[in-house]
Amino acid sequence: MSRFSRRAFAGLTLAACVAGCSAVENVKEALPKRNTEDGAARIDARVDATLEQMYLEYPETVQLSARASGVLIIPLITEAGFGFGGGYGQGALRIDNVTQEYYSASFATTGLQIGAQQYAHALFFMTDDALANFRNSQGVEFGGNIDFTGGRQGEALRADTTTVLSEVVPLVFGQAGFRVGITMDGTKYTRIFQ
Repeated sequence: MSRFSRRAFAGLTLAACVAGCSAVENVKEALPKRNTEDGAARIDARVDATLEQMYLEYPETVQLSARASGVLIIPLITEAGFGFGGGYGQGALRIDNVTQEYYSASFATTGLQIGAQQYAHALFFMTDDALANFRNSQGVEFGGNIDFTGGRQGEALRADTTTVLSEVVPLVFGQAGFRVGITMDGTKYTRIFQ
């Protein structure tokens, strides 16, 4: 390929990605808003089931939850990619095991990747300051991943800006699907309703 055609291809690819992201936002806005009480009840039921599963599979998270100022649980994140990808999920922020707010998590990925997967995601806010900063911020986290998910069990090596030594402890579990990749991504947490 000549230099011009590579640039043209890269430009068209970038334009298509931007147009695709805009189209997704337009579709989300055009959809009728569901009754927030029904949506909240559905999310709470999924969060309850996810917490039960997490506590059974990872008993140490019981103590981690007890020490945390708050826990954001996203029971189901669906992710897919082929070169470019993305994912979305909804969940609840719980303080003292009581839901305070509901959030969505959405992200785009780029890198060497192919496949789709689903998983649960939890963020343990270990200090009051970390929780307050999250609730008052735009809720963006950047990271890099080396993923392999296959069959019923998945393994992931994650390197995020929130690490185990920080005030926020992330946990990804319950992975299913098939996905292989090395990606760069950024997650956007958005309050959807209270």
